[in-house]
Amino acid sequence: MGVLNTTPDSFYDGGRYAAFERALARAEQMLAEGADILDIGGESTRPGAEPVPEDEELRRTVPVIEAIAARYPQAIISIDTTKSRVAELALHAGACIVNDISGMTFDPRMAEVAAQAGALVVLMHIQGTPRTMQLSPHYTDVVAEVRDALRAHAQRAEQAGIPRENIWLDPGIGFGKTVQHNLQLLRHLPTLKSLGYPILIGTSRKSFIGHLLGGLPPEERLEGTLATLALAVAWGADIVRVHDVQAAVRTVRIADALVREETLTTVHTAQVRKNESN
Repeated sequence: MGVLNTTPDSFYDGGRYAAFERALARAEQMLAEGADILDIGGESTRPGAEPVPEDEELRRTVPVIEAIAARYPQAIISIDTTKSRVAELALHAGACIVNDISGMTFDPRMAEVAAQAGALVVLMHIQGTPRTMQLSPHYTDVVAEVRDALRAHAQRAEQAGIPRENIWLDPGIGFGKTVQHNLQLLRHLPTLKSLGYPILIGTSRKSFIGHLLGGLPPEERLEGTLATLALAVAWGADIVRVHDVQAAVRTVRIADALVREETLTTVHTAQVRKNESN
């Protein structure tokens, strides 16, 4: 899953693809580099970020999704949002996945919108909100608490009419977690896999990698990111969300070849296309 932020303030690529033509060029590049999914986001969720008005988020995302869907009809598009109206219009414009960092808890209508559209959903764990999540994250047992919260997200989604096979889970690396919380969650991915849903991991260039490498800034965290991706695949991750598509594709193909009999991208791209045709 390639990240395409049409925002001016995301922590790594904020402003690079806010312009319409730059966003389309980046989408084309990521597809050429092997991205199976394009994840379009119009609201930064970096630590401390303030909410974006719905109309502005729609302005940033829907025209880009429409253009990508028209130019690249085989592209699988995800909308990264917590707002049901944004998800609804993005799905109408050509997206088929809703990636919600709140696990569909910030907007009570989100599950209904996704269910009615037959969309796949990525349900993430977050402690707090982007504005507050890194102030003082605390858990008694981070792995058990995140596992239980993800289970509850999935159960609510199924109760809302979203089929089990349309649900992916994301432990929310960096979203209300310390460095040690992130490391524990990655090491214990098999515990999260035991829930029985595909697991998405998003570690790309995040601050815990910079911390482990002596305070390196986001632009110097590629190698650290690739190490987390390879180990995440070995520990059970099914989808990886990344900024650097070509490097990530090469890394996970090798990691995947070592630990599985068929590539994770093939499995899940086939699943999405099957759902699109239903």
